[in-house]
Amino acid sequence: MLLFNGVILSVIVIVILSLLRLNVIFGLIAASITAGLVAGGSITDTIQMMVQGMSGQLETALSYILLGMFAVMIAKSDITALLVKKLLVVLRGKRGILLMSIATAACLSQNAVPVHIAFIPILIPPLLSLFTKMQIDRRAVACALTFGLQAPYIMLPAGFGLIYHQIVVSEMGKAGMSIAVTDFPKAMLIPGIGMIVGLLVALFISYRKPRTYQIIATDTDQDNEKKELRFTKRHAFTLVAILLALTVQLLTKSLIIGSLTGIVCLFIFRVVPWNLGDEVVQRGVAMMGFIAFVILLASGYATVLKETGAVQQLVASGVEYFGQNRFLASVIMLLIGLVITIGIGSSFGTVPIITAIFVPLCAGLGFSVLATAALIGTAGALGDAGSPASDSTLGPTSGLNADGQHHHIWDTCVPTFLHYNIPLFIFGLLAAFTL
Repeated sequence: MLLFNGVILSVIVIVILSLLRLNVIFGLIAASITAGLVAGGSITDTIQMMVQGMSGQLETALSYILLGMFAVMIAKSDITALLVKKLLVVLRGKRGILLMSIATAACLSQNAVPVHIAFIPILIPPLLSLFTKMQIDRRAVACALTFGLQAPYIMLPAGFGLIYHQIVVSEMGKAGMSIAVTDFPKAMLIPGIGMIVGLLVALFISYRKPRTYQIIATDTDQDNEKKELRFTKRHAFTLVAILLALTVQLLTKSLIIGSLTGIVCLFIFRVVPWNLGDEVVQRGVAMMGFIAFVILLASGYATVLKETGAVQQLVASGVEYFGQNRFLASVIMLLIGLVITIGIGSSFGTVPIITAIFVPLCAGLGFSVLATAALIGTAGALGDAGSPASDSTLGPTSGLNADGQHHHIWDTCVPTFLHYNIPLFIFGLLAAFTL
């Protein structure tokens, strides 16, 4: 039975535990054990499988730890405090402009300047005092950030978007259906519009009302209160370090090398003294260590699902219910994508799993190449917003919870799930029957 599939049951476990406010780390471990037991394995074998699978994201985890340290060093230079000071003057009372600016910055981090979530711990914590004074609902900020982290790779063939488009096109080609990378954005235009609709609803309807937070000074705020905020050579050196880190990252295509470049430059330029190295490491790990470990566990969980054959069984079971009903087939395909992605937290990892089955199925049901691409691209992206283990939710939480007043599940995952997965689902279906 479809309901007793390992993917379904394990995702139900992680969702229920997360909604009960149990830390997502325990939820991922429980989900992995559930998937293993359903497949007939022992707890010991499942744990070993999960631990071995964690190695698949070691590079990403180390990247995030180093990015956290780099973010702490940049914050200690006071350059973000200068930015906040200017924003207080320019954007006071202009809630909509501020939120759209944050969404735009997040979009640029995926395509124009592909630094992914690295900008969040640098930019957001210093802005928390501004959000508090303006009584901005942080759920709106979370939605703005998640939009910028997801919508660009769906719609735009640049940066991380180009990687996502190439993955879908490559996997479709392996399954016997050819489509040019340049044509894929046409397939994802309608689903992308759905995300824009979700963003506007979140910012200007759902979370428009003022929300009160306590004024709690973060470490960055306390440091800045002791210093005069004016542009100095330390800020100039910080900008140079950021540009060098970005340049090296783009040239080497390595977040690790880019982050190390920035860290070394800030030490060499004496923006941060050598003797503060221990503090930088401790605060950097505190900021990004949780995200890094969740990513490792999510990789282990995904490995358990793949090794036990739960994903293949889920797709095969879904196919049995399709018949020749194109609408039902589209709905089930999108639901399968949603369940897989919300469980493993990776749209990029979901596409190879589902494409091999979806391509021949769509061809048999008479879907066009563009419609098939839209279904696969949307099915992969569904669940990225709202997944407790996704970068698109972990990143915003890491910045918005710097003062301990933002809950990962209820203030990031639930709002982003509702405002992006629902319109993505609806507009994905629309794309399947109009392309």
